Amino acid sequence: MKEFIKKNPEEISFNVFEEVGKKWLLVTTFDKEKGRANAMTASWGCAGILWNKPVCVLFIRPTRHTFKLIEENECLSVNILKDKYKDAHKICGTLSGRDIDKIAKTGLTPVNIDSLTAFEQSERVLTLKKLYADDLKENSFIDKTLLANYKSNDYHRMYVCEITGMYEAKEN
Repeated sequence: MKEFIKKNPEEISFNVFEEVGKKWLLVTTFDKEKGRANAMTASWGCAGILWNKPVCVLFIRPTRHTFKLIEENECLSVNILKDKYKDAHKICGTLSGRDIDKIAKTGLTPVNIDSLTAFEQSERVLTLKKLYADDLKENSFIDKTLLANYKSNDYHRMYVCEITGMYEAKEN
């Protein structure tokens, strides 16, 4: 099994535009009803400091199965995979955990980090605790062209999460 080294978030230098926008994220939480973890691909998110805490901000549409699971769980993980695992992202971004065990279908190897599901194939894992949630609202958009992202009026819920752990894969 691959070893992950815990780091202070301030110790790690990474390009959030590369990690989120190009490599994408696997937002992972637990489905208590099905008794298994579930992962969703995300390409929107950000990281920084808020309320004097290191945070990760995620945006999840209420139509996603993962939305219900995040609502039910206090903590979740974000996994950044190596580029060669884009097929896993495609599975987790197009299929629903309501219908299948997406993690089994991806072939990714689950590992336990801080009592949360992560993946052996990850380059980096963030463990998160929800701090704040709010829905994006149509009347709050200043740039109305952005509403084109919401043809079905399924506005994302924004989750501000404290980064409780940041782990990097140990290079062998």
